[in-house]
Amino acid sequence: MAEGTAERLTKKSEDPSKWYLDLVRMAKLADYGPVRGTFAIRPYGFAIWERIQRDLDDRFKATGHQNAYFPLLIPESYLKKEGEHVEGFAPECAWVTMGGDDELEERLAVRPTSESIICDFYRNWIQSYRDLPLLINQWSNVMRWEMVTRPFLRTAEFLWQEGHTVHATAEEAREESLRMLGVYRDTFYEMLSIPVLTGAKSASERFAGAVETYTCEGLMGDGRALQAATSHDLGQNFARAFDITFLDENQDRVHPFQTSWGFSTRTIGGLILVHGDDKGLKIPPRLAPTEAVVVPIWRGESKGQVRIEAQKLYAELKESGLRAEVDLDEEHSPGWKFTEHELRGVPVRIELGPKDIEKDQAVLVRRDTGGKEFVPRKGLRERLRVLLGEIQDNLLAQATSMRDHNTRRVESYGEFKETIRDQKGFVVASWDGTAETEQRIKEDTKATIRLLPFEREEGRDLVSGRSGETAVFARAY
Repeated sequence: MAEGTAERLTKKSEDPSKWYLDLVRMAKLADYGPVRGTFAIRPYGFAIWERIQRDLDDRFKATGHQNAYFPLLIPESYLKKEGEHVEGFAPECAWVTMGGDDELEERLAVRPTSESIICDFYRNWIQSYRDLPLLINQWSNVMRWEMVTRPFLRTAEFLWQEGHTVHATAEEAREESLRMLGVYRDTFYEMLSIPVLTGAKSASERFAGAVETYTCEGLMGDGRALQAATSHDLGQNFARAFDITFLDENQDRVHPFQTSWGFSTRTIGGLILVHGDDKGLKIPPRLAPTEAVVVPIWRGESKGQVRIEAQKLYAELKESGLRAEVDLDEEHSPGWKFTEHELRGVPVRIELGPKDIEKDQAVLVRRDTGGKEFVPRKGLRERLRVLLGEIQDNLLAQATSMRDHNTRRVESYGEFKETIRDQKGFVVASWDGTAETEQRIKEDTKATIRLLPFEREEGRDLVSGRSGETAVFARAY
């Protein structure tokens, strides 16, 4: 169907999968590319990503990190230097085998992640303890040849940032990996209004080559979990594989300790699934490309006056630093415009008609609750700022309530399987720490260990009966 024409959004409650795909397209967030699993991120979708990117970049720089850029193509021999790494990523690699008309002597992987290529540079850049810590971040794209794809959530190519740091001691590297997990957590809570859980991954779910992987896990509106960001303590594994050494303060040549951490455009998919409803997107104000849209409502001879007043109000909002729009489209009715801006998730709609002008007021309509209030023009900007903060907080509160309502503790394996099958959400239970039990649960229920909380209680594993500690399970994207 052509853009700009009326089209009904599938209800989330009727068909969540189709609702999601419809919404991505109708809200003009992304469009399908000619190669399977590739997508064009449209201006509105990219504007959301830019808001996230700007927030994270400020946080990275505040913690001492610098941005750099590394090559897209990685020689196969580099990936093979760290055994677990190549084993973990080889099935997802896209390979370049020809350069023009000539066959290459060595296959080149299109960057699935950059540890191997970055380590080759670090080997030359780091010589002394005075060169440490090395705190570098890269904003880039990566390619992973996924078999089943969905816009933003799982794509063959996606945008992300990947931090790569080097430290003199294991303690410093561990502290860095946890610090960056906290940075991600703060962005989720403060920008996206998504109340992620944080903790460690089980050994089978760790990043290939890492000593420890920490994760931010969000619960989506359909009851599935989303791994939203990860931070990895790499220990000395990559330093040994790539022969990165430095002279310490005792003039001994030793291997450093490394971390890597990443956050990608899949979080836009998480944003849709956590906050979206039958009307479309709901974007937290701090993240929204447009915080408020002015919609003039004119009839007959009032058109000229209302149009002028709407433009004046828009100019006032822009001048005060608010991200605002004014919808002066004359082709569509106010009702049609209301539906469009709700679909796009604009936090506040400002209605302005002839009667409002007479009363020197405007109507503020919240996207999160649909609530309306009549506000004098004189105090509108101040009230709007307060209202935007209330909406930001309310979206976080709603998402937290949804997460908590769908987090359940179970007392038997039968109850565990029934809960995963019928109610979904997070399931909290004790795990004995063995790969055998973890695999049994995955085979029986398709649920995986999403994280091991930092504060774990002792209990009895529901499968083996052995003693164990708290784990959080769920089906995931």
